[in-house]
Amino acid sequence: MKNTQIEHPIECEAPNEQVKSESFTSNLKYAIVGTIFGIVFVKAEIISWFRIQEMFRLQSFFMYGVIGTAVVVGMILVFLIKKLNIKTLDGEKVVLHDKTFNKGQIYGGLIFGLGWAITGACPGPLFAQIGSGFLAVFVTFLSALAGTWTYGYLRNKLPH
Repeated sequence: MKNTQIEHPIECEAPNEQVKSESFTSNLKYAIVGTIFGIVFVKAEIISWFRIQEMFRLQSFFMYGVIGTAVVVGMILVFLIKKLNIKTLDGEKVVLHDKTFNKGQIYGGLIFGLGWAITGACPGPLFAQIGSGFLAVFVTFLSALAGTWTYGYLRNKLPH
């Protein structure tokens, strides 16, 4: 068998530095947390197309409150992870890499926001919407996959 190398490997800006691999049963915790996350999304009406439209039309503070709360909680948790040197359940150090800004993030954010406003779905609630029986959202899911594939294909040709 011939040893082939990738000409231009894609390097992740924030690689996962986990050393120990996880077993299938160990990964079940992610499925459980994801299921609970989806239930909370449904019960809190975060997946509601009407709630999302209210947000983009500036008619309701609800979604801004949810997003703002998530940002504040995330900031506090990242601060605590860094300050207290919190480790993973397997005892590994959590490494948070600095990220560099580039103008492509602005373009990507605008495209993401436009798609979110049109479809009423972003990647988190998308699965909860499908799981709740809103099967029309499956078109949005397929579009997200197509967009992700297209980005991966064109990544090296896009402005940095």
